[in-house]
Amino acid sequence: MRIPYLVVCMAFVTGTTAFAQVVPPDASDAFLKGRPYSPYADRAYPERVFFGDTHVHTGLSADAGGGGTRLMPRDAYRFARGEQVTSNTGQPVKLHRPFDFYMITDHSDAMGAITDIISGAPNILADEQGREFHNAFNTGGEEALRAMQQLIASFAQGTVSPALNYQPGNPAFATVWGDIIGAAEEFNDPGVFTTFIAFEWTSLVQGNNLHRNVILRDGPDIARQILPYTTTPPVGSPNPQDLYAWLQNFEDTTGGDALAIAHNGNLSNGWVFSLVDDFAEGKPPLDRAYAVARAKWEPLYEWSQIKGDGEAHPLLSTEDEFADYETWDFGNLDASVTKTPEMLPGEYARSGLLRGLALQAELGVNPYKFGASAATDTHTGLSAVAEDNFFGKHTAYEPNAERASHVGKSFSDGDVAYYGWGYSAAGLTAVWARENTRTSIFDAMERREAYGTTGPRMTVRFFGGDYSEDAIARRDLARIGYGGGVPMGGDLTVAEGEAPDFLVYSLRDPVGANLDRIQIIKGWIDADTGEAQEKVYDVAWGGDRSPGENGKLPTVGSTVDLSIPSWTNTIGASELGAVWTDPDFDPSELAFYYARVIEIPTPRWTAYDAVKFGVEMPEGTPMVTQERAYTSPIWYTPNN
Repeated sequence: MRIPYLVVCMAFVTGTTAFAQVVPPDASDAFLKGRPYSPYADRAYPERVFFGDTHVHTGLSADAGGGGTRLMPRDAYRFARGEQVTSNTGQPVKLHRPFDFYMITDHSDAMGAITDIISGAPNILADEQGREFHNAFNTGGEEALRAMQQLIASFAQGTVSPALNYQPGNPAFATVWGDIIGAAEEFNDPGVFTTFIAFEWTSLVQGNNLHRNVILRDGPDIARQILPYTTTPPVGSPNPQDLYAWLQNFEDTTGGDALAIAHNGNLSNGWVFSLVDDFAEGKPPLDRAYAVARAKWEPLYEWSQIKGDGEAHPLLSTEDEFADYETWDFGNLDASVTKTPEMLPGEYARSGLLRGLALQAELGVNPYKFGASAATDTHTGLSAVAEDNFFGKHTAYEPNAERASHVGKSFSDGDVAYYGWGYSAAGLTAVWARENTRTSIFDAMERREAYGTTGPRMTVRFFGGDYSEDAIARRDLARIGYGGGVPMGGDLTVAEGEAPDFLVYSLRDPVGANLDRIQIIKGWIDADTGEAQEKVYDVAWGGDRSPGENGKLPTVGSTVDLSIPSWTNTIGASELGAVWTDPDFDPSELAFYYARVIEIPTPRWTAYDAVKFGVEMPEGTPMVTQERAYTSPIWYTPNN
């Protein structure tokens, strides 16, 4: 950790002193030369951070509506912009702070079907499977939950009745899409609350989750020219390459702009970051055309959500003590196939980034050059990500005394895949943009100037380039960051033979916990062996700590009181920052770098449930969490 001046060191060591408004005498001369006196004049870079949810389901999604969700898009928008609503189980619920932007991503397959199933439309009751689902969903409770899981399994295994799987051409499909567009336009309030027109393309190949959220940059005039793409042949396809072709055709025919964000891969059984074309006969290696298309259409990836965290896995990152966080590794989405260790590298963001470097070395293009986002994937219409306000994944997991001990899903042999306590209260996407509008926020996502958090709204800046050690002593870090390099999501250029510098800064969530540390994670392809490597560097931390002989920083400690539950901000730091130079830089090696910001320990939602409901949690239930944020990477490619 390089901290050249005491005024900065005080902020890191005590965890309470703010960065002092002091600049060393030689720090500002070159930077200020020729610039306006006002540091806010002539700014041409994004200066505001906005928080939103990029993955939300309402009662229009078959698995949500079937499970009891009755909140619809307009209800979800009202909740997201800060209004109090009544949940699907009759409970009052409200956010502490409204979102800045929001998108409803109801499933495209079977769009419009669930309302017909529940109401008992004649075409549904004429179908045997339709009658069964109609009766189960209207019974409610556990029977509706089991029916919802059966519906997912039937869709995953290709056994759902065509009568239930509405596709483009069905009048109800178009009607519902029109209503989704109308709701988004009705609640879009530029500068205050931005909504996007979106849908989820739900590829589910034999239970392997390949979902993508498709987000449109434009408004209703463009959106009404198309119907969402589905995964059911012959109208749709489960192959991502066919989705890319659809996206290209969408832009060519409408003049609009779109992107896709893949669902975190922990339920894909290794398919999200595959090294082969899983849809082609013989599964040949990925080719350059695939790499170009995926890099174009998927600028962001979902690193964290309710169904677990997807940054890293402890079996893949054995030297990373923070890798085992909200880990879901039981199998695929419908628990039809158990997870095996060889599947893991194709499922996690860090290993996906490493595979991207390897493919870039081979193909000349990196298909897995994605930035960081996070979301809820809520199926209740309620994006309640705070640990003390968590309203679950499905209606069965809205607040109740039994939800933590409830069996979430079981394997075919009866073994439990996961319990309700396994769900996490995550997450949020943050973007750096000029204004809170569709255009500005979408463009930030497209250029990958975004980061994901597991719920808190900490501010994070991350730049790579050429920075002096005293840069961190200034308060106008963004001005310095853009002036001396590239932001998160960018491509790094360095002077020949010189190691890159990274400028990183984070400010805690104003109503949240202090920060434990900032880490920079590096991944690279070894020039001698061709093997993928990774390393985690602690670059800034709160409290009076120093790395031990093993190079590891001691834990920050804990102030959590589970009896309340609560914590105190008497450890850690309210803000952290550093200029860090890669000590292991080799200019001949492909590499990426991203920052990870970790909070001090705080109570998990299960701890709040234990107190609010007066229940004892099942053995092994995690009660404490360390929330975090992941920035989009910065990539380095050798000049040769």
